[in-house]
Amino acid sequence: MVKLTLKDGSVREVEANISAAEVIKGIGMGLYKAACCVKIDGEVKDLRTQLDKDCTFEVCTFDDPDGKKTFWHTASHVLAQAVKRLYPNAKLAIGPAIDGGFYYDFDLEHPFTPEELTKIEAEMKKIAKEKLPIEQFYLSPDEALAKLRDMDEPYKVELCEEHAGKGEPISFYQQGDFVDLCAGPHLMTTEPVKAFKLLSCTGAYWRGSEKNKMLSRVYGTAFPKAAQLDEELQRREDAAKRDHNKLGRELEYFTTVDYVGQGLPILLPKGARVVQLLQRWVEDYEEAHGCILTKTPLMAKRDLFKISGHWDHYLDGMFVIGDAQDETKECFAMRPMTCPFQYQVFLNKQRSYRDLPMRLTETSTLFRNEDSGEMHGLIRVRQFTISEGHYIITPEQLEEEFKGCLEFVKYFLGTVGLLDSCTYRFSQWDPANPKNKYEGTAEQWDAAQGAMGRILDKLGLDYTIGIDEAAFYGPKLDIQYKNVYGKEDTLVTIQIDMMQAAKFGMEYIDKDGQKKMPYIIHRTSLGCFERTLAYMIEHFAGAMPLWIAPEQVKIIPIADRHLDWAYEVKAALRAKGIRCEIDDRNEKVGKKIREATLDKIPYMLTIGDNEVEAKTVSVRTRKGEDQGVMSLDDLLAKLGKEIEDKVKE
Repeated sequence: MVKLTLKDGSVREVEANISAAEVIKGIGMGLYKAACCVKIDGEVKDLRTQLDKDCTFEVCTFDDPDGKKTFWHTASHVLAQAVKRLYPNAKLAIGPAIDGGFYYDFDLEHPFTPEELTKIEAEMKKIAKEKLPIEQFYLSPDEALAKLRDMDEPYKVELCEEHAGKGEPISFYQQGDFVDLCAGPHLMTTEPVKAFKLLSCTGAYWRGSEKNKMLSRVYGTAFPKAAQLDEELQRREDAAKRDHNKLGRELEYFTTVDYVGQGLPILLPKGARVVQLLQRWVEDYEEAHGCILTKTPLMAKRDLFKISGHWDHYLDGMFVIGDAQDETKECFAMRPMTCPFQYQVFLNKQRSYRDLPMRLTETSTLFRNEDSGEMHGLIRVRQFTISEGHYIITPEQLEEEFKGCLEFVKYFLGTVGLLDSCTYRFSQWDPANPKNKYEGTAEQWDAAQGAMGRILDKLGLDYTIGIDEAAFYGPKLDIQYKNVYGKEDTLVTIQIDMMQAAKFGMEYIDKDGQKKMPYIIHRTSLGCFERTLAYMIEHFAGAMPLWIAPEQVKIIPIADRHLDWAYEVKAALRAKGIRCEIDDRNEKVGKKIREATLDKIPYMLTIGDNEVEAKTVSVRTRKGEDQGVMSLDDLLAKLGKEIEDKVKE
């Protein structure tokens, strides 16, 4: 007998060696249409998997993350089948499920136009109505390669060749006349894929490398019900209004220029001001809490990165000056991180346990050679500035210092309004990583991950585990955040490192007079300032809280005769550190107020005859709230408290 766990938590016992599809149909719940995949002993499997005895079989529906992925993966195959019907010469690349939907990459003569996407959607609807069974079959590596070559699918051949060497059977899926190389899982038929929308068509290099051919990537999303699709499309419409890549440019926070380079944004005065304020705030807070500021070079000889291991494990992500392969000539690299530089501060002289913890921090400009396909506004860039720190500690100090790092993160992210939307990932190594990504022994990794696990559990942190997401030298806690479209990135990291100190000979004299190796915590307080700015623009829809707004107050005199008092008000505000400007243009007051509101300026002060005579101002917010007439002293007190308290709107 096999245990079948349903979504309501009930458990049924069924005969072994019955197909999953038949089991679901047999219990009369209609789940075979809604279910996307199953979990057998925790592993996601296709619905047609034959059941073995003594296993737990759990039905996953669209409500489950794995169910969504399977549904969207199936939708990508429906898309690919429609494209092949309409454009038989198109070559298939890859079509995975992603956050919020799916995409498929095609090699064809021209990118799809909006009109062609509409045509493809119509064909997809036909395929759904055909209720085509989706069946999995396996071929030997030689048979698989022969079939794909016969199908004239060069990208699939390339993918298959990479797996053929393992000697394992190669998985395919077929629906009607459409066959695709795929590991699955999938739905049982095309019937459930009824409510879908193709969102866009963009260029994407094969495998993300600009050295390869540019393909046409079609993005889409799909849901079991039309109402769910409508809700998602409305969410995306709302997200587009908050998209920092659009809103940040409109509000003049940043710009990009083709001949400057992709992934190299230019912060305009507003963006530069916000980043400056964030940096000063972080640096002052860190100094007040025992951190030591450093200033290290932006580049170093390859020798430094060879010692740290970055040369062996991170070279592809570095900008190299010189010939990386020619050992006879001097070669430099722009720094992708600051840790090996800051270690030199510790190594400057002999250290004792009394010097620890040594909390070294720096506002670091870093350089990473990201793939061109990954660039996105301020979120994914090639040059960025980060609130970086490296704590050199004794083993006994690990728990308390890690806790302090997490408290820093919660304070900073909470203050800028992002913390409540963050999730936590305990990123661990994968000892079976085929790229040999990691350094150290299994014992070292067990020790580091065990220590971090105990700390996280003691802190009561709710986290997921990410296998193969660790740094090459140690595990880390990744604080994750999603942009308005649901794309997740790491905002802040805290890492435990028990290996790097030995590489650099970082010893300290302990209480017993013996030389010992310290532990190192790699951490950021607020992460990348550019990325944080992007998320703040999206979170606040461009309406920054008063304390961080690049321009906090706009002073609007009604006529020229009111300018003298307007300039007195400006001087008084600036004397208190409040960022303000006067709109002295010869325009109507209504227009000035509208433009200030569109610029998301928190407060507008209008000045007319009455205000000049009484030495007051009329206060209005960007939300359209009329807060009445205030004396200058009352206004300064109000603004000062809101700024000091860092009030989030």
